Amino acid sequence: MVSRAQKHFCPQLSTKPHSRTGHTVFVTGAAGFIGAHASVALKRRGDGVVGLDNFNQYYDITLKKSRLSKLLDRAGVFVVEGDINDGVLLRKLFGLVQFTHVLHLAAQAGVRYAMVNPNSYIRSNIDGFVNLLEVVKSSIAQPAIISASSSSVYGLNSKVPFSEKDRTDQPASLYAATKKAGEEIAHAYNHIYSLSITGLRFFTVYGPWGRPDMAYFFFTKDILNRKQISIFEGPNHGTIARDFTYIDDIVNGCLSAIDTAKKSTGTGGKKKGEAQFRIINLGNTSPVSVHKLVNILEKLLKVKEKKVVLMPRNGVVPITHANISLARVELGYKRTVDLEMGLKKFVKWYLDYYDAKKNSSW
Repeated sequence: MVSRAQKHFCPQLSTKPHSRTGHTVFVTGAAGFIGAHASVALKRRGDGVVGLDNFNQYYDITLKKSRLSKLLDRAGVFVVEGDINDGVLLRKLFGLVQFTHVLHLAAQAGVRYAMVNPNSYIRSNIDGFVNLLEVVKSSIAQPAIISASSSSVYGLNSKVPFSEKDRTDQPASLYAATKKAGEEIAHAYNHIYSLSITGLRFFTVYGPWGRPDMAYFFFTKDILNRKQISIFEGPNHGTIARDFTYIDDIVNGCLSAIDTAKKSTGTGGKKKGEAQFRIINLGNTSPVSVHKLVNILEKLLKVKEKKVVLMPRNGVVPITHANISLARVELGYKRTVDLEMGLKKFVKWYLDYYDAKKNSSW
């Protein structure tokens, strides 16, 4: 099933690599924030790319369709409209294309939405992931898998910065619990079927074409609409801070993970030897308080709004802070964009995008 906007593309053209690496990558969640940026980056450097996205309505589907038309279509990325829980569809795709890598980014995101629709997290983050792994492990030439995890797995861990060696058995939200479950499921498939798997723990990704449910996004909207800003604090007026990581840095980390992933050693569901298994943080290493985030946005937007301080909602952890030592060694990873520079790029995109939408409706 191919999305209407993609019918004029030829999948053979999209999957044919034009680079020395010869990678052919299957990207799940391709119309999502990270998925769209990563798919375009892969295509532009010469890799073959096929995307999959179910275009669900967790947030404004118009934004997802815009990523499709403005980013993916223009880069020549072929996107199939479908769900990772559809095993028949996945087997058809893997039968048509011999993928060398899977970049698995499809997931039900967000901490607070789990209190409204918990089953969506189980269906996407656990059931969907297992379904994908089942298809991959049954392949004769098993592709290496790079899968998105989250800094949320560190949960109630109070030791900072967060290291991959730290405990991750105290999730503070259902979202975090499903992401941790995904890491454990990945380990099991690595051990049993020799799948090469790299899990990337993303730390608060932001930037142009981002998700409207993220704080920096709806703060921008509220500031422009002259709405009161709600800033959450921890117990005893403690600071809530996030290790905001710009989208380009995350994409570079994803591409490096693909390039350094070793081949799976199994075939057709049979284990042939030990395979690579990695869990790696991708962050900025410089946590910024929510107060400072709002102050930067106000400066960029040239608007000041009244702010009210509230206690955090359930599932919100006080701070995220990445130790990226392993990412430097394994991936050659480094952050290149600080928060003020990144927010400047985001604000420019936001004003351009929503002004264009407003003008097109006149």
